[in-house]
Amino acid sequence: MKYAGSLLAIVSLAFAQQQAEYQQCGGINFSGSTECVSGTVCTKLNDYYSQCLPGAAAPAPTGSSLPRLGGVNTAGYDFSVATDGSFNGTGVTPPPAQFTHFANEGANLFRIPFAWQLMTPQVGGQINETWFSSFYDPTVQAALASSPNTHVIIDLHNYARWNGAIIAQGGPTNDQFTSIWTQLAQKYGSNERVIFGIMNEPHDVPSVSTWVDSVQQVVNAVRAAGSTNFLLLPGSSWSSAQAFPTEAGPLLVKVTDPLGDNSKLIFDVHKYLDSDNSGTHPDCTTDNVQVFQDLVNFLQANGNRQAILSETGGGNTASCETLLANELAFVKNNFPTMVGFSVWAAGAFDTTYVLTQTPFVNGTDQALWTAAVKPNLP
Repeated sequence: MKYAGSLLAIVSLAFAQQQAEYQQCGGINFSGSTECVSGTVCTKLNDYYSQCLPGAAAPAPTGSSLPRLGGVNTAGYDFSVATDGSFNGTGVTPPPAQFTHFANEGANLFRIPFAWQLMTPQVGGQINETWFSSFYDPTVQAALASSPNTHVIIDLHNYARWNGAIIAQGGPTNDQFTSIWTQLAQKYGSNERVIFGIMNEPHDVPSVSTWVDSVQQVVNAVRAAGSTNFLLLPGSSWSSAQAFPTEAGPLLVKVTDPLGDNSKLIFDVHKYLDSDNSGTHPDCTTDNVQVFQDLVNFLQANGNRQAILSETGGGNTASCETLLANELAFVKNNFPTMVGFSVWAAGAFDTTYVLTQTPFVNGTDQALWTAAVKPNLP
């Protein structure tokens, strides 16, 4: 009986070590089991990541060169942008020292939001060179200088609107929308570590297909300006990761890139963890793992595409420490389908903001950063 029990334990251990569907099963520095449960195949997606996928092995996203990314939003230039796209502020510069602080802890992604009205005071007009050269670009350069591996998302934070009116749906024309990205492409098109976040959180758009056409126009304009940067394509419903597979996703997967393939078109999704998914409460009620599993399934079924979670977060509470850690671990373990994440938010927020990730004056970190974010950085 001793030997039979030992044999049973060995068999049980071998079965327990089989990786579940969509879990990691190989790659450089991976130390877990390389065996997958029945019905799945350990599929190499790149040198660093193999995954248990249903049926036959799936190829890696074509031509993509983004590494696994993880970091934080450094807010300030978006302060006072309302959800109707209006703006009445001056912006606040994120402390440059934060970039080095977070990079030293393993972050390699910073999302730097800005108000459309700060960048181009007239819709469709020229970039305000004084503001750009004195404020925004020095912030971008400070982020890029924090480490040789750092990537920066320059994020147009206007909710698909200018002063209450929706792009191409009663508001700015597509030409006025593409104008700002043509100009930014001319400024940052030579730096592949700069990622273009086309628009933050479009919402309540009467026609999703019209919005997707506006996104296509930006892609075309950026490429015509000579840029080969990665582009983040936002859906609707506040860039909802949950809504993406059934709402904007089936249309956005049809957006084409003049470069010839879709490897540099990354879908931009957001998801918070509080009771109403608003990111306004300190407590978390879900880890969103099923939401992201559904998203991963959709992306893999539609050309093996990629997405990035460019906004998520919670309060510095025990519930968020646990649930955000689960969410970010899922995102990390599902690279390269999920490229990475940036949590909301540090930068010019003080240390009392409900979702603050701003370090304390003495250099120590917020509890949520230490418990949930830092362990899941690349």
